[in-house]
Amino acid sequence: MSMPAVETTERPTRRPFLAAHKDFASGADTPRAFLERCLAALDRWEPKIDAFVNLNIAGAREAANRSTERWREGKPLSPIDGMPVGIKDIIETIDMPTEQGSPLFAGLRGERDAATVQALREAGAVILGKTVTTEFAATFPRETRNPWDVTRTPGGSSSGSAAAVAVGIVSAALGTQVIGSIIRPAGYCGCYGFKPTVGAVNRGGSYDGLSQSAHGTIAASLEECWVVTWEIVQRAGGDAGHPGLYGPAKLPAAAKPRRLAFIETAGWSTASTGARNAMDDALARIKAAGVEVLTRRTHKKLDAIEADILQANQVSRAINAWEGRWPLNTYAARDAEKLSPPSRERLAQAEAMTLEDFRTLLATRNKSRALHAELADEVDACVSLTAPAAAPVGLDWTGDPACTVHTSYLGIPSVTLPVMWDDGLPLGLQVTGFAHGDAATFAAAGWVETLFQK
Repeated sequence: MSMPAVETTERPTRRPFLAAHKDFASGADTPRAFLERCLAALDRWEPKIDAFVNLNIAGAREAANRSTERWREGKPLSPIDGMPVGIKDIIETIDMPTEQGSPLFAGLRGERDAATVQALREAGAVILGKTVTTEFAATFPRETRNPWDVTRTPGGSSSGSAAAVAVGIVSAALGTQVIGSIIRPAGYCGCYGFKPTVGAVNRGGSYDGLSQSAHGTIAASLEECWVVTWEIVQRAGGDAGHPGLYGPAKLPAAAKPRRLAFIETAGWSTASTGARNAMDDALARIKAAGVEVLTRRTHKKLDAIEADILQANQVSRAINAWEGRWPLNTYAARDAEKLSPPSRERLAQAEAMTLEDFRTLLATRNKSRALHAELADEVDACVSLTAPAAAPVGLDWTGDPACTVHTSYLGIPSVTLPVMWDDGLPLGLQVTGFAHGDAATFAAAGWVETLFQK
């Protein structure tokens, strides 16, 4: 496929950190020098893309200096010691405000770090700044622009995280996903993205309490998606009552699947010609490598699953509405004019619902999860688009979540690989697995990625 032409003077380039380890160990490079290269990218790109809402450059330099000393002494705290990272602005940081993409919380300081942020600091990571989120990590977009074409959305709600990683300002950034908020922006911006099994990463200190929400990582490489998340969970665990992320300290080795399933999702019917062609090419590569691919046309159970997840978006949004009644009702009481129209509509939807309505929705979701889990006996993973097309033009919409919402609805791990293009713009290839099979999902994704490196 032809490589895209970017509409800025510089093509977005990711900046992997783990590959610099050998130079840190030898003294040929340092975390402080690595950070300065990131800051140079910040100077060039931030005026174009507005990925950050707050920065702590002085604090980042101090942290990078401490990391440099540890590497010089041969005593790094972890593989991510010195890695510049961004934090989605619904996740609390002690040194910067957490504004949640809302004027209601401009300048708000929680005076603590969220569990994930504290874990990152304990691992030696360098917290550079807070990345832009949509309002309350929901649907109302803010100002961030896609670095591949600044007239287009970067996706949401982890908008700033994806844009910042895409241009090498940070090597990784935290995101959250309830519908498609990690995978879609990572796909639109040409990054790697990882949404873990729901509950696998501790969300303490973050304003994303909805039952489908998960913390995850957008990064410059597949390895960094895994390692950053793993290092966090070793120090913070999973959500209360959850066992946390399973898997090895290092990136799970790529493993050829015995069988894969192609999931069309609700997005296939509206997919662009370019997206369809890209997916068809990916499936052809998989089959040519000797792996069977099941589709809804060849497999009755898969057809039943496809039919079932057509309701994922509607049911998910209704669940989210009920679960978000509080705190939206308190925000409305405080100053309803500072809430976006979508937030007010979501509150109205919640107030029209009953507890019995909610229980019915949960029962529907549980049945869908049970049906999908049966597929684990027949395939190692599933593949699909991350969106029906490349990022749409305009900043008033973050794009169609039809290809990603089922992963949140089902609570399963999802990885996106930046290996496909639509109309000269990035479009991710999504690899999904089964609950608590995050490592196996990475093993399958790693193998799929090799098909695009030949």
